[in-house]
Amino acid sequence: MSIGYACQTLGVPNTTLRKCILKTANEDTLRQTIADNLNALERILDYNISNDIKLFRISSDVIPFGSSPVNTLKWWDVFQDRFATIGKKILDYGMRVSMHPGQYTVLNSIHREIVERAYKDLEYHCKVLASLMLGKEHKMVLHIGGVYNHKEQAIQRFIENYSGLTQGIKDRLVLENDDKLFNIKDVLGIANAVQAPVIFDNLHHKRNPCDSDEDEFFWIEECKSTWKSMDGFQKIHYSQQNPLKRAGSHSETISTDIFLEFYQQLNRDDIDIMLEVKDKNLSAIKCKNVITKNPSIQNLEQEWGRYKYAILEKSQNGYKEIRELLKEKSDYPVVSFYNIIDREWKQDTLVGNGVNAAQHVWGYFKAIASEHEKEVFEKKLELYQLGKQSIQPLKKHLWMLTQKYKQDYLLNSYYFIECY
Repeated sequence: MSIGYACQTLGVPNTTLRKCILKTANEDTLRQTIADNLNALERILDYNISNDIKLFRISSDVIPFGSSPVNTLKWWDVFQDRFATIGKKILDYGMRVSMHPGQYTVLNSIHREIVERAYKDLEYHCKVLASLMLGKEHKMVLHIGGVYNHKEQAIQRFIENYSGLTQGIKDRLVLENDDKLFNIKDVLGIANAVQAPVIFDNLHHKRNPCDSDEDEFFWIEECKSTWKSMDGFQKIHYSQQNPLKRAGSHSETISTDIFLEFYQQLNRDDIDIMLEVKDKNLSAIKCKNVITKNPSIQNLEQEWGRYKYAILEKSQNGYKEIRELLKEKSDYPVVSFYNIIDREWKQDTLVGNGVNAAQHVWGYFKAIASEHEKEVFEKKLELYQLGKQSIQPLKKHLWMLTQKYKQDYLLNSYYFIECY
C-alpha cells in the first residue's frame, strides 16, 4: 500500500509551480516557466523520496496552457532530457504518479467543441506521463461530466465519445464517481461498458450515494474487479468532511482516529490511497506513521522537529504535553501525538505565544547574526508585541536568517510554512 497526496507540497521551499497569463504566454516566457516548474516538480519528488511517499498527483499546471493552441512550444522535445531525468527518478524509486484533468474536461458534453477540447486536454495529460516514460499504471483520473437533463443519454454520449480516444489515453484513463451527478453505481456501469478502471472516492460517495444499502467497503471491492494487472494496484481517493464548510468540502487535515478506523475496516495492503486534504503532504506523512508496520519513536521525534515551533506559538501547554509524551522511548503514541498537534494547530496565535516561539527560533542566530540583523529582529518583535504589525514580517526575517545561515533543522520547520 502507498499513501500519497495531490499537486502541492507544503513546508518545502521552491516547490510552488509558476503560472503565466495569456498575454505573456510567448515561447520565451513559456520556456522559462516550464523549466522552473520542472525544477519544482523534481524538488517535490526529492522530498517524497526522502519521506518515503510513493504516491503523488502531478499538477495539470506543470505545463502552462498545456492543451491550448496558445502554447506553440514543443515542450516535450525542448525538455526531453529533463523529462527523462525526472521520469527515471520516479521509476527508480518505485513511485506511482497520476494526473487529474479538471472540471472543464467534459467528455460527454452536448457541445462538440467542448468534447474536442476534452480530447486535446487528455492528449496533453497523456503526453506529460509519456514524456516521463512511465508505464500504464501511472494514471489520469476523469469524472463522467454533466447530466444535461437526461442521465441515460449523457452516459451513452460518454461511452460513444470514449471510443474516439487514442489507445494511449485509454490505457491511462480511470473513471471516478462525483459528489453530485454520477454515483459509484453509475460509474461502474460506464466503466464496464468501456473497460476502464474505477476510482472510488469515499467523500463523494457520502455526498452522492447510490440506491443501495451496501457500505463503502462493498463498493471498493466492486471497483477492484475493474483493475487489470497492467493497471497496477487498485487506487482510491480518501478524504474527510470539513465540519465548517459546505457538504463535500475537504478537511484541513486528516483525523488519525477516523482514518485508522477506515484502514482497519479496509483490511487490505494491495491498494493505493490518494488523500485529498488541504494540508497535503503533512497528512500523508501522518497517515503513513499511523499505519506503519515498523513503529518507531524516532519517526515521531522527526515529526516533532518539524512541528515543535509551530505548536509552541499556538500553545505552551500543547508543546509541553507532546514533549512529555515522547519521553518513553519504547512506546509509540502515534494517535495521541497527532491528536494533540491537530488540536493545537487550529488555535489562534496569542501574542505571548508568538513572542515566545520567535525568541526560541532567534536562539539559533543570536550568536551569529550581525548587529543590524539583531536590530531588525528586536524592532519587528517590538512592533508585533505592541500590536502595530502582524507576526508575518517577524517570521519572514527569521526565515531569511534561516536560509542565510543554513540552519537545516529550521529549514524543515512548519513554523515557516506560510513564508515560502
